[in-house]
Amino acid sequence: MSWKYLNKKAVSKERMYDVLLSPVITEKATLGGENNQISFKVATTATKPEIKAAVEGLFDVKVRSVNTLVVKGKTKRHRGRIGQRSDWKKAVVRLVEGDSIDVTTGL
Repeated sequence: MSWKYLNKKAVSKERMYDVLLSPVITEKATLGGENNQISFKVATTATKPEIKAAVEGLFDVKVRSVNTLVVKGKTKRHRGRIGQRSDWKKAVVRLVEGDSIDVTTGL
């Protein structure tokens, strides 16, 4: 038996809403829609199995793969003072052929 099946655990509905924070609406993210890819801003503590379970549970679609990355916050200046934007985690979710999500309608 594979380790993937041993580590499966149920994700509650509340955790699903905590995992997925918002869709990423950029020009590059919308171009991914042609390849059945949707980008989400997710919690920094979220794991790939949690993200997959949240997308499948909330949008009633089948997820093919999940890729994650941490977007580092930019250093910005305001009135001569240096500040740092927060880091955030992005998930690129690829759906099975035939499934789609309309992120403009919301949940």
